[in-house]
Amino acid sequence: MAAFIAKQMVGNQLNAVKGAAGGAVGGDGGDDENDKEKEEEAERERQEAIREAEERRKEKHRKMEEEREKMRQEIRDKYNIKKKEEVVEAAPPQEEPNPLMRKKKTPEELAAEAEQEDLDDFTKLKNTIETQVNEIKTQIEGKCSLQ
Repeated sequence: MAAFIAKQMVGNQLNAVKGAAGGAVGGDGGDDENDKEKEEEAERERQEAIREAEERRKEKHRKMEEEREKMRQEIRDKYNIKKKEEVVEAAPPQEEPNPLMRKKKTPEELAAEAEQEDLDDFTKLKNTIETQVNEIKTQIEGKCSLQ
């Protein structure tokens, strides 16, 4: 198959060189249409060969995967292992090992995170102020006594 494709590619280039040299030497010019038809036919044949090779490759891989699945099933049967369900997609993905490959956040998610951070800052500030006020209150109550 590869030899056929290589021959077609090299053959087309050689024909182009031969045609250019023949035309300059004194060819009759009527062969241009025949050359174009031959080139188009060769291109169609090449495309067809490529398509057939791709189909054969896909079929080969499909058969290999079927054989692998049979072997997997035999192993599962031998050791009484249940087949995992393909529901893994429904679960949210955990932290990915490569941070460069993580899912990009939408503008809404970014806005929500920023708002949450602001709220966190405000709640932290509020809590620190409340603790300081409570400390001052206890100090004042300790110094003041009602009679």
